[in-house]
Amino acid sequence: MFPVRSIPCRLLPLSRLLMGIGAFLFATALHAQGIDYQVRIDAPRQLENMLEENLDLMRWRGNPRVDMEQLQRLVKEAPAQAKTFIATEGYYSPKISAGLDTSGSRPVARVIVDPGEPTLVGDVDLVLQGFAPIDEGAAPFDAAALRQRWQLPVGARFRQADWEAAKRELLRDVAQRRFPRARLVETSATVDPEERRALLHVVIDSGPEMRFGELRIRGLKRYPREVITNLNRIKPGDEYSEAALQALQSRLQDTGYFSSVEVSADMRAVLNAEIQDLKDGDNDADGDPTTVEPSTGPTVLPVLVRVTENKRKNVEVGLGFSTDTGARAQASYDDLNVFGKRMKSDIIYEQKRQTARVDFYWPTTPKGYNDSVGAGVERNDVRGEITTLATVAARRQWGTPLLERSLTLEALVEKREVPPDPATTTRSLPLTYSITKRRLDSLIQPTDGYVLQGQLGGALLTILTDEKFLRLYLRGQMFKPLGESGTLVLRGEFGGVAAKEKLGVPSTFLFRAGGDQSVRGYGYRELGVRENGAIVGGKYMITASAEYQYWFRPPWGVAFFYDAGNAADKVGDLKPKSGFGVGARWRSPVGPINVDLAYGHAVKKARLHFSLGFTF
Repeated sequence: MFPVRSIPCRLLPLSRLLMGIGAFLFATALHAQGIDYQVRIDAPRQLENMLEENLDLMRWRGNPRVDMEQLQRLVKEAPAQAKTFIATEGYYSPKISAGLDTSGSRPVARVIVDPGEPTLVGDVDLVLQGFAPIDEGAAPFDAAALRQRWQLPVGARFRQADWEAAKRELLRDVAQRRFPRARLVETSATVDPEERRALLHVVIDSGPEMRFGELRIRGLKRYPREVITNLNRIKPGDEYSEAALQALQSRLQDTGYFSSVEVSADMRAVLNAEIQDLKDGDNDADGDPTTVEPSTGPTVLPVLVRVTENKRKNVEVGLGFSTDTGARAQASYDDLNVFGKRMKSDIIYEQKRQTARVDFYWPTTPKGYNDSVGAGVERNDVRGEITTLATVAARRQWGTPLLERSLTLEALVEKREVPPDPATTTRSLPLTYSITKRRLDSLIQPTDGYVLQGQLGGALLTILTDEKFLRLYLRGQMFKPLGESGTLVLRGEFGGVAAKEKLGVPSTFLFRAGGDQSVRGYGYRELGVRENGAIVGGKYMITASAEYQYWFRPPWGVAFFYDAGNAADKVGDLKPKSGFGVGARWRSPVGPINVDLAYGHAVKKARLHFSLGFTF
C-alpha cells in the first residue's frame, strides 16, 4: 500500500469565485465581439456628415477585431484624417481634437472640429493655347466668354470637388464646339493656408479645328434612306458641334423607325492622320477611305449614324381603366413601311367611347414637316347624348417638343341623338391651326415651368358644311416649386365658338367640363347645357384649378386642390361649379399617377378620380 499524503488547500469564497468566472467570460466575449463604442462628432453639419462617412473611427465601429488598444490608436489618428477630409472642403487651418471617454458603460470617442475660415480663390490664371481660326475671315474663338463661364471664379470658396468639376466643365465647354480634341496641358492649385488663398493655374490646348464632312449611315436596311437624310441639318463644312450631333440623334429616335440610334463624328480620320504623321517621311494613303491627307485646313470629320431598326410590323393589345370613360380594351397594329409610309391603326373599346382609326405618315421632309392623312370612326355615349363621328383628315406638323405647330383639314360627318328627339346629321369641313409651347424641367415629371396651348379654326366656307363657325381654345398649365418638397400646379382653360346657329356645329367642336383633367368632383363631361334631360356641349367654357403637391417621401406625395368651371351657350350663364379635395401622388417611370377624392359642391357628393400623367 502506498501512503496517502494530505495536501493543504485554501478554499476561495464563493462570491470571489463567481466574480472571477464572470470576468473571464466577459473578457472572452469582449475579444469575440470587439469593443462596443460610440462616436460623437462636434462639427458644422456638412463637415459632420462627411466625417461620419469617412473616418476610420466610424467604419471600424462594430468590428469584432477592435480591442481597447486599437480603439485608442483610431482616436489618435482621427485628427489627421479629419484634417485631410476637411481640406477638400476648403478649410486648411482647422483646429481638431479627439479623445476617449471610458468612464461610462460604453467608451465614447469624441472628435471636436473648429474648421476656421475657408480658403478662397485668390487668382485664376487661365492660359489658352491654339484656338486660332484656320480659314481667313472665320470668327475667332470667344476666349473672353470662355473665361466668364469658368465655374470657380476669384472670391469663391476653394473646394476640391468644385476644382475638379470646373476643370471638367472647361474641357467639355471647349470640346463641344470646333475643337473636340482639346486637352488640359497643365493644372495646379497652390494653397496658402495662412493667407487662406488658392492660386489656380490652368493651361488648355485647343488641338486642331474640326469641321463636319459627309453623312455616313450604318445599319439601314428596311426603310428608305430619306428617313435619316431628311432629318439631317448638318451640312458639310459646318463647324463641329456636339449639340448638332445630339439634336440629330434625338430627331431620329423620335421617328419610331429605330430601336437604337448613335450619332457621332467619325474620329478615325483624325487617328489615321496622327498615325500617318508618326511615320518618318511616309505620307501616302493606305487605301483606307477614312484616311485624311495632311493639309493646312481644318480637319474634316464625317458624320456617322449607326441605327438598329425596329421590326417592320408590330401588334399590341392592352387593358385599362379610367374614372372618366370606364374600362378599356385596345388593339393596335403598326407597319413602318406601307408604300414608303408609316401606318398606325388603333381600335379602342371603352364603356362610354369606341374608336377605330388608321393614319399614314410620310417621312419628315428636309424642311422639318411631318405630313399625314387618316380616317376614323368614333362613337360617344355620354350624359344622354349619343354621337357617331366619321372623319377623314390631312395634317401637317412641324417644330420641336418645345414649340409644336400643326395645321389640320378635316371632312367629317356626325350623327347626333338626344332621345326622344329624332337623330340629326351634320357635315363640316373645318381647318384648325394649333400651337403648343413648353418650357419645363421635365416632359414626363415636370416640377418647374409652363405649357401653353392654343387652337384657332373653324369652317368658314359653305363647302361640305351645314353651319359656318369659328372656334378658339386656350389652355395653360404652370408648375412652380415651393420649398424643397412642394410644387404648386395652376391650370386654366377657355373656349368659345362663334356661329349664327348652334345646331349644325359638330358637337366635337363644342365644350363640356368635368372629370379627371377638368373640374374634379364631377363626372366626365357632367357640366354643360341641359337638353331633354341630357347634358350636351355649349358654345363657351371656362375652367381653373389650383393644386399643391407635397412630396413627403419621393416618389410618394399628397395633393390638395380646388377646381372650378362650367360650360354654357352664353357667357353670362358661365356660373362656375366648384370642387375640392385631397389626392395621392406617385411618380411612376411613365408619368405621375394620381388618385383624387373630390367633393363637388353643386352636386353635394364626393367622387373618386384616377388618372395617369397630365394633359398638355
